[in-house]
Amino acid sequence: MNPSFTLHNFSASEILANLDALAEVLSHCVHGGASVSFMLPFSTESALAFWRRTAESTARHERVVLVAKDAGQRIVGTVQLVIDQPENQPHRADVAKLLVHESARRKGVARALMQRLEEVAIDTHKTVLVLDTATGSGAEQFYEQCGWHKSGEIPRYALMPDGELTATSIFYKFL
Repeated sequence: MNPSFTLHNFSASEILANLDALAEVLSHCVHGGASVSFMLPFSTESALAFWRRTAESTARHERVVLVAKDAGQRIVGTVQLVIDQPENQPHRADVAKLLVHESARRKGVARALMQRLEEVAIDTHKTVLVLDTATGSGAEQFYEQCGWHKSGEIPRYALMPDGELTATSIFYKFL
């Protein structure tokens, strides 16, 4: 474990108790141009509403939320494992919303979150993980470095926060 940050599995109540800090990380990433399902202008209210919905989903055991805290106990990153899948896909999970505050980037936070996410996936009997990310983004290269396999691209899949169309790259990893 890196002494500059710690990883935590947040319950629904912990998400709700840390709404402002989680919203700040999400807001920072969206305003920085991250393609994570939100558009500019992006409000604090939208970020808070997202995390409230995430807490509800976590309470229903549909997802696992992992959080990274720096040495000062400030939330600097998060990622989600969506474990609630269709009946014919009990072995699969989706990875969502890998977010790392700019102040914590290039310090191993994202890699540590993804490694812990894989451990959680194994513990929940998931053997296939799937994610998508904006084609040409730094995240695409990061996932490849973490051992993920790109299966293809879908053109004009989503809008970037500024409204520009982008393709998405689909990745998978077998555990």
